[in-house]
Amino acid sequence: MTFLPKSLSAWQTPKFSDILKQEITQLPLDILPLQQALLRGNIANSDNIDVMILSFTDNKSTIQAKVGVFFSSIIYGCQCADDPSPINEENEYCELIFNINKETSSSTITLLT
Repeated sequence: MTFLPKSLSAWQTPKFSDILKQEITQLPLDILPLQQALLRGNIANSDNIDVMILSFTDNKSTIQAKVGVFFSSIIYGCQCADDPSPINEENEYCELIFNINKETSSSTITLLT
């Protein structure tokens, strides 16, 4: 379970988007479904993740944020000592939905396909 307490505290303030972006970029790579979103590479790279808040709404119990995530993936070669091909990085993008519980800050993350 993922918790976003700073984002919940900032809800309905001008700083909500910035704080949500900051909390998302600090999440461990295995929490975000970036590996499942790969289109070009075969391994998601946790370096240089950039987040863009696309929209957010709320209801009685949750805040729902649609988020665009820019990241990179790596294409690994055979990794032999004499392999002249470098490790290639590819630009990737996906959209995620974060549902943040207003009472507990627990969050679910869904990959949009």
